Amino acid sequence: MPVYSQEQLVRFVEEAKQYARYGKVADYIPALGKADPNELSVAVYTPDGKVASAGDVTVKVTLQSISKILALALVLMDHGEDEVFHKVGMEPTDYPFHSIAKLEEKPAKPLNPMINAGALVVTSMIQGGSVSERLERLLAFVRRLAGNEQIAYSEEVARSEFETAFLNRSLCYFLKQHRIIDEDVEELMDLYTKQCAIEMTCIDLARIGLVFALDGRDPHSGEPIMPLDVARICKTFMVTCGMYNASGEFAIKVGIPAKSGVSGGILAAVPGRCGIGIFGPALDDKGNSLTGVKLLERLSKTYSLSIF
Repeated sequence: MPVYSQEQLVRFVEEAKQYARYGKVADYIPALGKADPNELSVAVYTPDGKVASAGDVTVKVTLQSISKILALALVLMDHGEDEVFHKVGMEPTDYPFHSIAKLEEKPAKPLNPMINAGALVVTSMIQGGSVSERLERLLAFVRRLAGNEQIAYSEEVARSEFETAFLNRSLCYFLKQHRIIDEDVEELMDLYTKQCAIEMTCIDLARIGLVFALDGRDPHSGEPIMPLDVARICKTFMVTCGMYNASGEFAIKVGIPAKSGVSGGILAAVPGRCGIGIFGPALDDKGNSLTGVKLLERLSKTYSLSIF
């Protein structure tokens, strides 16, 4: 097991920061547009409970699309594979994450749970009698994964996303027309935007990554938080679809199961070895953290982290 040197991480962060000028923050969500594109932080959490970090790891980042992998894990535990994958597919796509085009093909089910259409289907399957009850179930699960009872969601970001989510509403109505979802669209949007606005630090992200890396087990107690098969399915989606339609290139250059979000967060899980949490809001044209990906490339090469 390599020792992740704080000194080396600081150097890698400074190197990767130089690429921030080529990226752009997600200003189409007004609350995310306030982020500093030069911000970059990383935490590496190992099974022995040690955390190496660089940058300001106390800054909270909203999960955005990272939440898709956590909602998927919860829904797989609630409903089982057959029911979930009856409604959403397992195939990667070269279309953007918010595309509606592929839904027009028969059957009209989304290609995978990592694109917005698929994630909306997954979120619609979170159990509970109300939006607040369903959100609380998801939050309880996320808090357990992160080992942090203080995790909540950003009301400002949730409101900002709810007020501007016209394309996601379009996806919902399309899915409702084809009976893939059957709930009230505004209620689903309320839940989904709050899900995306769940916020945490890089250390929390890294700890969740470590749970996936350890096949769903709590790194401290060894207790299972999710079944091995659920962790395996989630890590597979992270490899094939986790970095939007740049997942193939990422697999070659980095080779680590990872999930990104347009806030600039990345959650990565190196099987059996570590969890990694990154926050770098300068995005590339695919919606991935440009500085975060550069940083992960450096980490992967230095410590031979690729699973391939």
